[in-house]
Order: sequence, then C-alpha cells, then structure tokens
Amino acid sequence: MKKILLPTDFSDNSFEAIRYALLVYKDVKCTFYLLHTFNPPVYQTEYLLGSPGQIGLGDVLQETSLLKLEQLKKRLEDQYSNTNHTFIIHTAFNTLLNEITEMTQSENIDMIVMGTTGATGAKEILFGSNTVNVIKKSKCPVIAIPPKFEYEAPIEILFPTDFEISYPKKEMEPLLLIARQHKSRINVLHVRKTIELNIVQKENKKQLDRLLVNMAIFHSVADNEIIPAVNQFQEKNKINLLVMVQNKHSFIEKLFIEPVIKKIGFHITIPFLVIPQK
Repeated sequence: MKKILLPTDFSDNSFEAIRYALLVYKDVKCTFYLLHTFNPPVYQTEYLLGSPGQIGLGDVLQETSLLKLEQLKKRLEDQYSNTNHTFIIHTAFNTLLNEITEMTQSENIDMIVMGTTGATGAKEILFGSNTVNVIKKSKCPVIAIPPKFEYEAPIEILFPTDFEISYPKKEMEPLLLIARQHKSRINVLHVRKTIELNIVQKENKKQLDRLLVNMAIFHSVADNEIIPAVNQFQEKNKINLLVMVQNKHSFIEKLFIEPVIKKIGFHITIPFLVIPQK
C-alpha cells in the first residue's frame, strides 16, 4: 500500500496534479491524503494578539477547508472510481511546508504530487515558492505537475545524471515502480565534462545499469551545460516524465536561482520527479 500526499489549494493546477497521481498509480493500491492548509492573512498580528475581529475566524476557515475537501473527495471518487484507491482528507492551521514535513513523517508518506504554480498561476515563475520549498526541504520524492498539463502515461522517461552519486535501489524505487507499471523506457542522459569517466563514475554507472536492466537506454552528450542538454533532448525526443536526483551538489540547485532560469530558459512542460538523496 503506497501512501501519497496530495496538497491542494483547490486551483486547476492542483487538480491536474491530483488527477495525474490517480492515473499514474491506477493499478497500485494507494491511500491518497488530500491536504489543505489555511491561515488568516493577518494571523501573525491581530490573530495572535486575540483581536476581537479575528475571534472565530480560524474555525470558519477550517469548516470551509473541510467542506471543500469533502467535495473534492466525492468528485474524485465519482470521476475516478478505483477499488485500489482510498482517500483521507486532512486540513490544518499551518504553513504548507510545515504540514507536509509533519505528515511525511507521521504518516510515512511515499510520494508527494503537487502542482507547480497554485492559485496565483504567475506565468513568469518556473515553480511557485511552495513547490520550490517542498522540493528543496522534503526527504520524500516529489512529482511537480506543470499547469495545463494534459495527462499522458510516462512511457518515455528522461533521467539526466553526471554519475557522481550512487543509486541505492531503495532510493530509486519511486522511479522503478512507475517504470514497471507503465513499461517505460528510461533515457539515461549523461552530459559529460570529460571524455573518460573516472573510477567513481564508472562504478556508479555500472550500479545504475544493473538497477535499470532492460528498462534503460544510455545516452552521452558532449561537454555542455546540463539544462540546455535536457532542453535539446526534449526537443528531439518525446519525453513524458523528467526525473532527477536531488543532492547538495546537484544541478537541481541551479533551477531555483531565478536569474539562472531566465538566462538559460529551462523549459518544463512535463511532470518532474525529484528524488531526494538520503
């Protein structure tokens, strides 16, 4: 039984993310946690000081949140009826990041699936701040779904790597599960800095090769920046899911520096799975 956390702000993008999770895991027994967090916009001042105008506001917001979650749950059960799936609703007076962190630990969550933008939907932002914070801080894998994404099965998966890190089976299981369920092909893209791999890289490549046996094709690209290489590969090949491993030396860190994004133009129009390194 997989436990999947589905944060929602009731926006279209968050619904697209939920729909993606239900379809990707349609043949997997799952418990889905529908999570909404709330707080009064002025709670840091008047609310905490007990302003008469704020008394009871938290209760009203909680009731509204629960009502919307119940409606969302019913809609999902009606539209995507699946005996493999059960839903639990959860609302909290908390920040989204804090509640996700707490729930990931308390409920032993296996995966988080969320939209990239949220209700504001600012087009110039690659990832909304909530998504950035969750990806950077989470010890649980995260799939981020771009806005207006029409569901497509993850048949072709792109996995860029520099072979600088090891690939334990337990950490890679989220990718392996999806690939097995959808009979996916995993395109391992190595953007090489030098012609020859060093000893560590060779060992890591062997480990990955054994792990992805009969699932992967290995590609090697001449010296290039990783993000342009990913963009170019996506332009030439139909890819349904982008997967990266997050670590403190990872090029993923670059994705969250806004000037870098604008300079290199990283295009994410497909779901993006980030696997944390333990």
